[in-house]
Amino acid sequence: MATLTVRRLDDRVYELLRSRAEHNGRSLEAEVRSILEDAATPRQRLVERLRAFHAEVESRHGILPDSTPIIRQMRDEE
Repeated sequence: MATLTVRRLDDRVYELLRSRAEHNGRSLEAEVRSILEDAATPRQRLVERLRAFHAEVESRHGILPDSTPIIRQMRDEE
């Protein structure tokens, strides 16, 4: 595996990354690795991940109804 060193990183960016890592329950290194992996992932891989997520939701909950009529009804009642 390769090693990457980032020099002259703004302190504010560092603190934002550290805070984000803490929020996600990861080390700063793991958080930055995740961000870099996401940034380097081709769009096709992202589409595949979204399709897999959609299939998982559909298998758990079935096909969800279109919410458009419900939203329109709520707007009309206001």
